[in-house]
Amino acid sequence: MILGIGSDLCNIERIEAVLARHGDRFRDRVFTEAEQKKAESRARAVAATYAKRWAAKEACSKALGTGLRMGISWRDMAVTNLRSGQPVMHVTGWAADRLRAMTPTGHEAVIHVSLTDDHPWAQAFVVIEARPVADRV
Repeated sequence: MILGIGSDLCNIERIEAVLARHGDRFRDRVFTEAEQKKAESRARAVAATYAKRWAAKEACSKALGTGLRMGISWRDMAVTNLRSGQPVMHVTGWAADRLRAMTPTGHEAVIHVSLTDDHPWAQAFVVIEARPVADRV
C-alpha cells in the first residue's frame, strides 16, 4: 500500500548560486557528510548532485505528509547510492519518527526514490510503500 508520494523540481543554477554565496554554511545545514562527499567527488556535476539531493529531501518531506515543518530537519533525510548507482533515502530523527507513526502495524515502510537532472533542472520523486511483514517463526 502507498503511504505517501512526493515530488520536487529544483533549479541547479539556484543551488550553484547558494553554494557560491553561503558555501559550507549551506552544505552543513542541509547535507550529511556522505552527501557532501558524493557531491564534491563529482567535479563536473557538484551543483547538480546537490540539487538532486535537495529535491529528494523536499519530495521525501512531502511524502511524509509534512513538508519541511513540524520539526523535520534537512539532515533527517539523506540520499546515498547503492553500488549499482540506485539512490536510497535514509531517514533519522523526526523524519524516522514520522515514518514509524504513519506505517500500519504489521507492515514495514520502504522508501523508493528516483532522481534525474537535465540542466538547469533536477527532479526527484519519492514513494513511501508499506509492505506486510511476513510472519516469522
